[in-house]
Amino acid sequence: MSPPSFSFTPIFLISLAVQKAEEALSLWATKDMGKMLGGDEEKDPDAAKKEEERQEALRQQEEERKAKYAKMEAEREVMRQGIRDKYGIKKKEEKEAEAQAALEANAEGSLTRPKKAIPPGCGDEEEEEEESILDTVIKYLPGPLQDMFKK
Repeated sequence: MSPPSFSFTPIFLISLAVQKAEEALSLWATKDMGKMLGGDEEKDPDAAKKEEERQEALRQQEEERKAKYAKMEAEREVMRQGIRDKYGIKKKEEKEAEAQAALEANAEGSLTRPKKAIPPGCGDEEEEEEESILDTVIKYLPGPLQDMFKK
């Protein structure tokens, strides 16, 4: 008598391995691992209340943090102002305001007109030149297109 020969198909072997793995997992798995693997979660009746309390605590911490840094910045500004007063340094804003006032004062009493910001020949052209360029382009267009542009 020969021992019976069994022929196992690969699918049968895979399903058998999966069953054994599930059995082993169920022996040592905890509830938390089941949740991580996509199992059913337990519904906490106070979950909404806890979440609201957590959000409120976060808002309160954020407000305290902002107040703390605002206080620190105010102390720094007092220290900066003391240094400015001691050495006669002006803030950038004060310097810019004085420079703007000086420019306006010079422009009021000046007999000449203020200089242009754009030098001549850099886009500050008269309309006549633009029209002459447009006329030049229209000259090279076919007759029907020239009529359309002239209208």
